[in-house]
Amino acid sequence: MKMNGKILIVEDEFIIAEDLRKILEKAGYEISGIAPSVPKALEIIKLKRPAWVFVDIQLTGKLTGLDLAASLNEMEIPFIYVSANSNQGVLELAKATKPYGFMVKPFREKDVLVALDIAIYRHENNLESKLVKEVALQGEVLQILESRNDWQTKIMAILASFHNHIPFDYFAVCWDDENRGNNGMAYLKEDGDIFQFLSIEQLASRIGKTREDLLTAKSKGIVPKDAIFYGGPDFEQMLDQNPFRKLISREFELGSILLQPVSLPVSGKLLFSFYNRDGKAYKQEHVAWLERLQLLLIQIGDKLLSHQQSPEIPNPMIADPREAVEEPVIEIIDRSEELGLVGSSEAFDKIKEQLKVVAPFDISVLILGESGTGKERVAQAIHRISDRRTKPLVKVNCGAIPAALMESELFGHEKGAFTSAVNRRIGKFEEAIGGTIFLDEIGELPLDLQVKLLCVLQEKEIVRVGGSQVIKTDVRVIAATNRNLEKEVAEGRFRLDLYYRLNVFPLTLPPLRRRKEDIAALSAYFLKALSKKMGKTVTSMSEQVGYALQAYEWPGNIRELENILERGILLSAGSVLTHVDLPEKTLQDAAAAGGGEQGVKTYKEMEKEYIFSVLKKCGGRIGGPGGAAEMLDLAPTTLISKMNKLGIVKKFTT
Repeated sequence: MKMNGKILIVEDEFIIAEDLRKILEKAGYEISGIAPSVPKALEIIKLKRPAWVFVDIQLTGKLTGLDLAASLNEMEIPFIYVSANSNQGVLELAKATKPYGFMVKPFREKDVLVALDIAIYRHENNLESKLVKEVALQGEVLQILESRNDWQTKIMAILASFHNHIPFDYFAVCWDDENRGNNGMAYLKEDGDIFQFLSIEQLASRIGKTREDLLTAKSKGIVPKDAIFYGGPDFEQMLDQNPFRKLISREFELGSILLQPVSLPVSGKLLFSFYNRDGKAYKQEHVAWLERLQLLLIQIGDKLLSHQQSPEIPNPMIADPREAVEEPVIEIIDRSEELGLVGSSEAFDKIKEQLKVVAPFDISVLILGESGTGKERVAQAIHRISDRRTKPLVKVNCGAIPAALMESELFGHEKGAFTSAVNRRIGKFEEAIGGTIFLDEIGELPLDLQVKLLCVLQEKEIVRVGGSQVIKTDVRVIAATNRNLEKEVAEGRFRLDLYYRLNVFPLTLPPLRRRKEDIAALSAYFLKALSKKMGKTVTSMSEQVGYALQAYEWPGNIRELENILERGILLSAGSVLTHVDLPEKTLQDAAAAGGGEQGVKTYKEMEKEYIFSVLKKCGGRIGGPGGAAEMLDLAPTTLISKMNKLGIVKKFTT
């Protein structure tokens, strides 16, 4: 896979640098230079920006390849590490800098070219993935703007959408028309992800100034011509020239700012300001992100100004800003139930959002998570909402097939290829042509087959065992494992190049103990499905069973929950599930929590009572230390949303 542009080699060992240069030039790549240190590398980059960089982690001088990586990320130049050490500690440090590849010394010519090929593939798909997310954001914001909600609700929902892509603790938008009301609107992030509207009077009161003082200070500010960010010393220097921003930053302890000016077709200019308490929150990638979304910001600005509505209105109680556009959310939930993706916890909602992003594209997906977390169900969902849904989804459990048979299983064999090959066999990759192959337990694949699998993924073609015909494959690959593949790589049990090839879009599924708020919905789903399958009429469970399910830690995750409910339904004599086979201590704790009662309640009633009891313990406080959200391990916005759905009185939301 070729690319445009030149490659910079940053390596302080002359012989290794020369070997690398010769390999790359022989393959047709151009070299922009060889640098033995970070300062020399930055000097070359300034003169002639490379398309890619190969960088050693240990270099001459005080600065390492990890330090250079930070600068490369700022400049959005992709890079590949070269290192003599591949232990887990080094891999962890390297991973944090987001490289596109990692090569271990000594390397062969093939290692270099495969690593670069994989890196280019991952980089191109990463850009594609970013584009998809931005398109999805634009669609989401436009739906919010066209909804029938009041303007404050729309702004809250837009802020929630933006906050998923860019970090900020304080947001302000102002225009240059001094005659337009209070000349802007501002929102401060309070507990969790809830934003509080602040009028100019409220700001003045918080800061200890008059409204006129603030407007005067604001008029002295400098508006940038283009998107820009400030942090650290640069931020402090900028504040000295902008008295209004200085007042705001000191009051709310803000440490960095990202500014995006927008020119509107008719109404003048708007300035979008994102502040963060972290002095290092913003990078060049955030500037690029805002610049790519200028048209969307213009649309927001036009709508904002066309409303001619003073922002100084009471701040309505927004349970969850993401619910401002109800129809799409309902569609997603209904679709998720259809796909067997049950639950609406914050952790699982993030997974569903990631599925929406990755499904339409043919990039590789690596699903990570403990046993029983639903990795196969997620793979099925990706296939069913992708453009390949009319073609087969072929599943392979790499841990269940003997190593001697695995190659034949994956790639097929010709008649007579080995003693027991009495007929030609079509392999799983061939079966999946046009569709998706799901490689479950990929961490169990033997090393020799990892090499062959990598070749198939690289070349997109297979040869049956004992055959010579090259068969082109058009297959999307989804892999899954409960192993720590980085640790497996460090210990030599998994190939680094294959890991990078598969890890284009990782999805880490949360264990059930981290999404206990989904247990009621999952239980209802399994009761309905299993009762139908077994010809039973179990439609509800006792209060004590509900408490027991919530109290248990679920080491076997969703699979264990399904198995326990299946056993319970099998042994149940009526329509109410009154007993589940859990450890005795869990049942005793549940009995104590439920007071030993055996009343039958719906799942919503059980969840409502549980949340209500926690709120009472917390004195009605939701956010902050010791609040109900912290006790329930939920985001405050998620808890408020649940309270609204369950009809819990809003006096507890203070």
